[in-house]
Parts: sequence; structure tokens; C-alpha cells
Amino acid sequence: MPKKGGKKSSKLSRMSEEERLLYMQQKLLADEEQSKKKEDMLMQFLKDKLAKEEQSSKINLTKLNVQWRSVLREVKTKELRKDIEILSQTFERVVDCKESVIKALAQDVEEAEEQYAHALRGHLQNIDQLLDLQRERLALLQEEYQQELDAIQKEFETERKMIIQQKETEATYLQNVLLAMEQNTTESENEAKLEYQSMRDEIKNKSLEEKHALRVLLEGSVEDLWKQFQAALKNYTDSTEDRRITFETLKAKDEKSAQEIQMQMKKLQKIQDSITSIKNRITTHARESEEQNRRLREDKEVVHKQFQKLKSQMNQARSAEHSRLATLTMQSNATLKELQRIIDKGESILRLAEMCRKLETEEEKVLPFYPSSLSNEDREEAERASMEKPTVELAVLMQEYSALDQFWKRYNKVLLERWALDREKAVLTHDNQKLRYLLKQYLDGISVSDEVLSQQNPLLILNNRSNLQQKPLPVPVTDARVRRPVHNVIEAAHIVSQTL
Repeated sequence: MPKKGGKKSSKLSRMSEEERLLYMQQKLLADEEQSKKKEDMLMQFLKDKLAKEEQSSKINLTKLNVQWRSVLREVKTKELRKDIEILSQTFERVVDCKESVIKALAQDVEEAEEQYAHALRGHLQNIDQLLDLQRERLALLQEEYQQELDAIQKEFETERKMIIQQKETEATYLQNVLLAMEQNTTESENEAKLEYQSMRDEIKNKSLEEKHALRVLLEGSVEDLWKQFQAALKNYTDSTEDRRITFETLKAKDEKSAQEIQMQMKKLQKIQDSITSIKNRITTHARESEEQNRRLREDKEVVHKQFQKLKSQMNQARSAEHSRLATLTMQSNATLKELQRIIDKGESILRLAEMCRKLETEEEKVLPFYPSSLSNEDREEAERASMEKPTVELAVLMQEYSALDQFWKRYNKVLLERWALDREKAVLTHDNQKLRYLLKQYLDGISVSDEVLSQQNPLLILNNRSNLQQKPLPVPVTDARVRRPVHNVIEAAHIVSQTL
């Protein structure tokens, strides 16, 4: 080992500084690569180990879940069997209740169908009467419509003929006017062309002479003026750029407005022509309208009289219907209030029933009605009595409420239990008062005070006698004298059958 170290040191001493640095860098890179390989191998080993552990944990977890599920299934099956037994009993009870409700609803449906058939017959009769009245009214209206249609057709034909004749006359007049205007415009146009040609030739000759003279005089000053003009033009264009843009926009608007003015002038001319024709029509129609207005005034007087008569009849009918509507609204409001009161009462009963349902025991949920205490003969006799048609008014009213027999059974059961609990409470309060009195007497006997010494003390004994008056011992709760009485339950149907 020291020989190798010596060789390396001698080898490094022989190298230059650059070679030595290269050698150290290569050595460091080799060490880093070796450390990276070791880390990669370690990471691969740990990953393989972690994968094996995860696989084994999954297998163990599945085994535990299988075993735990089997245990839970057994427990759940027991619970479900108990729940199924309870639910089957409750279902039978609910089915009985539903059957009774279905029977009552079927009876209500039959009565409702009879009422519906009766109402339908009346409604169909009223509809037939209304249809007959409507057919008669339609026939009268059809006749009136046909008469008015014939009159309007006649008036339309006469007016149409008059309009066609007037149109033909106006068309001939306009054609003559157009021919005259065309002749006048052609003559004036030819004269203006001749004058324009002569004037143009004269002005052209004069301008050529003046141009030749001015060209000779102004050729020297044109260049200076052109330069000044260019500078002034540049300044002008720079200073009036915005105005030029606005001028162009205004120019475009002006052209557009000129076109609109020209179109409006044409429209005005057409409107003036139509106004003249309409004025002529108005004069002709005014004569006809005076005669029609006179006839319409006469018709208006007749219709006004009929209107006043119908208005008085309608006011009378309206007042009668208003009084009937007022009474109907009062009665409907009263019925709505009464129905709302009944609904509120029913909702409160349902809420109380739901609250009581939560306080019921399992036995009461399964068997809510107590078994009948009647014998078979008494039960058959009660059924025969209930099937017979009652003759007394009270029995008739009670038969209408026969659907509430089960309710009254539960109500009577609860009422009897409440009475029994009240009596038991009274007995227990009496026992409690006695025990409190004995406890107070004992505490007074073991304590010493002026108040206690002034009263009778049970611990003060002279000659084997106490100064406390002997009181009879309280009766224990288990004694037959204070034991809870056993109530005999009698069904209301049996009482009704016996009383009726």
C-alpha cells in the first residue's frame, strides 16, 4: 500500500499543473459515476422490495376483507331476519289498513260516479239548449250579413265605375300636358344651344389673344410667383388640412342633400297633383256624404233609443248578478275558512300521530290494536247488528263514522292507560309524601336544636316509652289494596250494538 501511494505521488510530481488538473477532474468524474451506479442499484433494490411488500400487503388485505365480510354477513343476516319479521308484521297491519281504506274509497268512487253522471246529464241538456239558441242567433246574423254584403257590393260597383271614368279623364289631360311641355322644352333647348355656341366661340378667341399677350409679359415673373405659390400652397395645405377634410365631407353631404331635395321636389309635384285630384274627389264625396250622414243620424237616434233600453236592462241584470256574486263570495269565503280550519286540525292530528309514533314500543308498532275481548257469539251478533240498516238517527250518524273504529280502539286504549298511569301516579305521590315525612322525622330525631327539642322527639325514651305518637305503618305498594287495577276493555262496536 505505501508503494502505490509513493508511485501516485511520484507520478503527480512528474505531471504539469494542467495535466494534474485533468487527472483530478477525471478521478472526480469516475468517483461520481461509481457513486451514481451504487445509488441506482440501491434505489432499484428498494423499489423491488417495496413492490414485494405492497403485493404482500394487498394479498393480506384481501384475506382480511374476505374474513371480515363473512363475519359482517353473518351479523347482518341476523339483523335483517329480525327486521324482516318486524316488517312482515307491520306490512300485514298496513295491508289491513289499506284494504279498509280501499273499500271506503271504492264506495266514495261509486257515489262520485253517480253524482258525475247526474251532473253530466244536466250539463248535456243545458248544452243542447245553448246550441239551439246559438244556431238561431247565427241564422239571424247570417241573414243580416248577407243583406249588408249586397248593399256594400252595390255601393262598391258604383264607386268603382266613377273612379275608372275619372282616372281616364285625368290620364288624357296629363298626356296632353306632357306633349305641350315636351314641345316647349325642345324649342328652348335649341335656342340655348345656339346662343351657347356663339358665346363660346367669342370667348375662345378673346382668351387666345389675351393669353398670347400675357405670356410675353409674364414669363419672367411666373417662376418667382410659382416658387412663392408653391411655398404658400404648402403652408396653406398644412394649415387647411382639417378644413379640407371637413370641406370634402360637407361637399359629399351637400351632394347627397341636393339629390334628396331633387327627389323631394319630384315628390312634392306628385303630391300637388294628387291633392288637386283628391280635392275634386272630396267635393264629389261631400255631396254623397251629406245624404248618408242624414240617414245615419236617423239610424243613430233609433239605435240610441234601443241602446238606452238595453242599458237599463243590463244595469238591472248587473245589480242582480252583483248581489248574487256578493252572497256567493261570502259563502265561499266562509267555506274556505272552514275547510282551512279542518285542514289545520287534520295536519295537527297527523303531526301528533307522528310524534306519538316515535314513542311507540316495538310491540305497539307490530300489534297496534288490542285483541277483542268479545266472544265469537258476541262478535257475530255485533257484525249482524252493524250490517242491518239502522233506523235511529244517532245510529245512522254513527254508521257514517264506522271507518274510525280502529282509531277509536287505539284512542280508548291510550285513554285507559293514561287513567291507569294517573292512578298509579297518585298512589306513588302518596307513598313519596309518607317517605318524606318519615325521613324528616328521622333527621329531626338525630339532630339537636331548639326547634327539635320543642317538638316531639322519637329518640327520647323514658320507661321504655317514646313521646312520639304511634302512627299506623304505611301500606306497601305490593299490597293488593294499592295494586294497579286490571281494567276490562270493552269495544265500542259492542256497546253500540247493545244500545241500539
